[in-house]
Amino acid sequence: MITSIKTESHIEGVHRSGRWLALPVLVLAVLLVAVDATVLGLATPFLSEDLQPTGNQLLWIGDVYSFVIAGLLVSMGSLGDRIGRKKLLLIGATAFGAVSVLNAYATSPEMMIVARALLGVAGATLMPSTLALIRNLFHDPRERSLAIGIWGAMASAGAAVGPIVGGFLLEHFWWGSVFLINLPVMAVLVLVGAKLIPESKNPNPGPWDLPSVALSLVGVIGVVYAVKELASHGLSGDAGLAALIGAGALTWFVRRQLTLPTPLLDMRLFRHRGFSGAVLADLLTILGLSGLVFFLSQFFQLVQGRQPLEAGLAELPAAIGAVTAGLVAGVVARRFSVRSVVAGGLAAVGLSLAVLTTLDQHTGYPLLGASLLVVGVGAGFSFTVTADVILSSVPKEQAGSASAVSETAYELGAALGIAILGSIVTGIYRGFATPAGVPSDIASAAHESLGGAVDVSGGLAPETATALVSSAQEAFVDGLRIAAGVGAAVLLATAVAAWFLLRGQKLEEGVEH
Repeated sequence: MITSIKTESHIEGVHRSGRWLALPVLVLAVLLVAVDATVLGLATPFLSEDLQPTGNQLLWIGDVYSFVIAGLLVSMGSLGDRIGRKKLLLIGATAFGAVSVLNAYATSPEMMIVARALLGVAGATLMPSTLALIRNLFHDPRERSLAIGIWGAMASAGAAVGPIVGGFLLEHFWWGSVFLINLPVMAVLVLVGAKLIPESKNPNPGPWDLPSVALSLVGVIGVVYAVKELASHGLSGDAGLAALIGAGALTWFVRRQLTLPTPLLDMRLFRHRGFSGAVLADLLTILGLSGLVFFLSQFFQLVQGRQPLEAGLAELPAAIGAVTAGLVAGVVARRFSVRSVVAGGLAAVGLSLAVLTTLDQHTGYPLLGASLLVVGVGAGFSFTVTADVILSSVPKEQAGSASAVSETAYELGAALGIAILGSIVTGIYRGFATPAGVPSDIASAAHESLGGAVDVSGGLAPETATALVSSAQEAFVDGLRIAAGVGAAVLLATAVAAWFLLRGQKLEEGVEH
């Protein structure tokens, strides 16, 4: 009891004086994760050339991180509530940096997939801890809205910095160097965070239920794997078995939480319509966006022939829009309404994706840049306000669990988006017609991925190589257009759902005591 009183007193002291000093350290963790996620897309063509993954292995490299992190976020958020959010954040940041080295020096597709999975374990400790600490540091709702806006803006800044720095590194070093940029950020976070960030935890947390941890992990990974298999290969025994195991584990998880005196995740949080609506909006928004974003870097490089740095700069408008919108989202939501800002932002993203259904190999950058800018503005408004709604819907003691639910929706949406939309792109791509005169082994390698087609074309006669690459590029863009259309439909439907689910929802006004 004395310990919990001292902890709360220390937090209140930071609340009065040093909360704005602690915030930059917290958002470094967000930068760490955002940079890692964005550089992978740029590195994919180089990674494909070096490691020569199959099409399925390439998708696993892209989405296994999200699979694992989605399966562990709820467990790690709850663990942070119990052992201390600062402690978990610093442990996770150290592990994230160490595993980044393993990613950088992977020597096979299998090793890369394992390294990405381990990075997901480390990443699952970071995001819930940062949002939960913000919830406990900023008691004034308007200050908290601004802090969450800065938190979200840093994620967007990471999305901008990642491709630019990654592009520079890819032009001067080997592809593994893009993962090593995590190390200096991690070092600053750990060294400075140990001094500036106060510890906080639930004073009466109860035990950490290991069976619930296992059930949530098996359930989420099982369901996501089933969706991935269905999207890639249609109905199969493996997909059916994974879906059955995943759904069974999640059902058991929910029932167990309802019977435990101190559950890993308090299911009563979902009775709050604003909380549930915000979580659903996050999940579907990322689902509609992530698969497209994953392939857009490849479009800039492998279809339009841009260098990595130029491709990174081409994606900058999305980050600029998101940073700008995130910083003013709280003010705008209070001036108008939560549902108008969220639904309007999602509708803007959906319409921008609809514009991308007109994409072809020679689409000019003004259209692409303008579409990306609107995507960034819409996403910045939506994600910042939904994060605020989720955090303000729960008591401070449950901030870690609530943050974990929010991040689980984000990562689950990313995994499903890459699996579904990525499989659409890959499935259509593999159907392209091989020009006459291409040997069967080269044709097989070319159908695995666009990067593979560009790579193997070097061994062909110039005319045949040009025909092969042109046919592959056309099929890739066809897939990208259809994925953009599906993403647009998902986003517009989510905008309508958010309009109804967030009806009457308001951001807090008064200072908490």
